[in-house]
Amino acid sequence: MYINTKRDDGIIMSLEVGELKRKKLQKTRKWSAAALKKNIRKNYELYLFVLPAFLVLILFNYVPIYGLQIAFKEFIPSKGILGSQWVGLKHFIRFVTGYQFGNLMKNTFVLALQVILFTFPIPVIFALFINQLKNGWRKNVIQTVSYMPHFISTVVIAGMLLVFLSPRSGIINTIIGWLGGEKVNFMGIASWFRPLYILSEIWQHTGWESIVFVAALSSVDPTYYEAAKMDGAGRLKRMMYIDLPMLVPTMIIIFILKVGYVTSAGGSAMSPVFEKVFLMQNDLNLSASEVIATYVYKIGLKSQQYSYSAAIGLFNTLISFTLVAVMNRISKKMTGAGLW
Repeated sequence: MYINTKRDDGIIMSLEVGELKRKKLQKTRKWSAAALKKNIRKNYELYLFVLPAFLVLILFNYVPIYGLQIAFKEFIPSKGILGSQWVGLKHFIRFVTGYQFGNLMKNTFVLALQVILFTFPIPVIFALFINQLKNGWRKNVIQTVSYMPHFISTVVIAGMLLVFLSPRSGIINTIIGWLGGEKVNFMGIASWFRPLYILSEIWQHTGWESIVFVAALSSVDPTYYEAAKMDGAGRLKRMMYIDLPMLVPTMIIIFILKVGYVTSAGGSAMSPVFEKVFLMQNDLNLSASEVIATYVYKIGLKSQQYSYSAAIGLFNTLISFTLVAVMNRISKKMTGAGLW
């Protein structure tokens, strides 16, 4: 009887290699678990500091995922989540075929894209000019002053807009009156909603969002600047050919994160976009200010249509995730940089 010894030896060798890899993996896992336990015992104070934040993350970000199933049910509070009837994609179809769908999608995407278009480059430009300042105290003062608006409550920002733009006593309309113009109810005109929102975002968050870019520029090798000076490059050329290329990976990551917030109505990962839109919203500018986030709030909490609002929220999340995944893939292909 003929036996293929080479084939048998190969199979045995493959089995032996597989067994060795399995044992090595088990050993690595045991070592990792032991190292983690040792690390926790050694630095338990630090882990205790992190514990509250970890619990908040679990409680408010992961536990609510269980409730997403009501988007596929006709949720009745008295019956609970498990007792409510499954209806499949009924609520999703209702939203997509509803008369509000087109206007909501248009308002959400137009506002978000305009915010990204106008607010994304400004922190980069601001960081480039801040990096050119050699006077330490002047640089610190400008940075500190630019950060301050970020810490003002969104409610206060909306209140300031209402006061400054009041058609009766607002400072803007007062100046317009002095110049002989006609007073304008800025907050009551739909076409003014987006420009006012964007300008308030720029004023409030430019300084804060520039921190990441300033930090990235601080790691640039000074010898690059010295070599550029020797070649006769001015400040503008140094910014264009040294600073800006160094910022590209950071800019890509920030841009992808902003794209993920498109359906949240603002495009800014660092601002409470729903609150500002909702607080600036009124019956007169509703045609431009009603976005998905505010619509979900009204349908879910005011009208108590929990399943319908959950379906819209899930739809919103899926769009955001898809946009981030697509932009990340495009970025990886074009520049090699991305979130993952």
